[in-house]
Amino acid sequence: MEVYLDNSATTKVCAAACEAAVSAMKTVYGNPSSLHRLGFEAEKLVTQSRKQIAGALSCSPDELYFTSGATESNNLAIRGLTAAYPRIGRKIVTTTIEHPSVSETVESLCSTGYEVIKISPDSDGNFSPDAFAEAVDENTALVTFMLVNNEVGVLLPAAEICKAVKRKNPNTLIHIDAVQGFCKVPFRSDRILADTISISGHKIYAPKGVGGLYLKKGVRLKPAQTGGGQEKGLRSGTESVPLIAAFGAAVAETYPNMENNQTHYRQLREHLKKRLMNQPEIVMNSPENAVPYICNFSVRGIRSEIMLHFLEQSGIYVSSGSACAKGKPSPVLAAMGIPKERADSALRISFSPETTISDIDLLLDGLNNGISSLQKMR
Repeated sequence: MEVYLDNSATTKVCAAACEAAVSAMKTVYGNPSSLHRLGFEAEKLVTQSRKQIAGALSCSPDELYFTSGATESNNLAIRGLTAAYPRIGRKIVTTTIEHPSVSETVESLCSTGYEVIKISPDSDGNFSPDAFAEAVDENTALVTFMLVNNEVGVLLPAAEICKAVKRKNPNTLIHIDAVQGFCKVPFRSDRILADTISISGHKIYAPKGVGGLYLKKGVRLKPAQTGGGQEKGLRSGTESVPLIAAFGAAVAETYPNMENNQTHYRQLREHLKKRLMNQPEIVMNSPENAVPYICNFSVRGIRSEIMLHFLEQSGIYVSSGSACAKGKPSPVLAAMGIPKERADSALRISFSPETTISDIDLLLDGLNNGISSLQKMR
């Protein structure tokens, strides 16, 4: 038995993505920059995948650039925008709940003279667009925030934040980390005022090692590396055709089913919450209006890692927070005002289209067994 409930960390590669990658490795193995037939076929496959992904992001294919993943996309956007527009200002506005690929990148710019302002969530875990507008002034170069928080599932009002920021200072650039929301929640790049948006393959059933960056037409980025000039000189390096093809295939399979998946996730969450209500040892950490596919809760008195490994013995896989944290205290839960003892016992579960009600019941049985067994050991 295997119950995988850690889909916010990574997802199982879907059959369509596997087939696309294998086919590319076997038959479309040319270098996309080569001038012969095999090179043309590889370039054609990259172009096809770019169109598939751009369609789901509601942007033009020539606004989408391939990278090795979201960490590179976030770094390229934040460093590239500030380097390309040094005269806009020396202030960056972000939040206290960002992924390390954003928070640490922003912090690193402090050594070059940037001031960083961090916005915390309200008491209910949510964010107000007005808070961003109040933080922005004539010296604000960049605002960067995530669409969906990877630990507790907070959905930020991206369109409203962008409007508030641009109304306050039209010159301020905006970057959105959309990794946990792409192909999962309705989101169109052509209806918000973001300048860059990062996405990732392995969060939506494609292999690890491929991601994308939306760059709005007319906006410049300073490249992070030089080389052969691939991706219009923005990201030099031979394109990984198999990974890009798999990314496109995963999007083609996931995006059309987004609404059905949302309904499925809501059913799973309601079943989970209904049964958790009968557990006095368990308290919810995710806000009431969090996305339905991420749920964070604490098991009072039992440290996260202990319960995580207890569940693992029964083939049930969950997370104690962000996969990148590797057991470190969660800055997200701290920012939400959750006490340390409760944060130390937090678990995150995250669904996929393959998650079933039976999986949730097995999780709950495992939690009950863990509470009974581990409390006796204390």
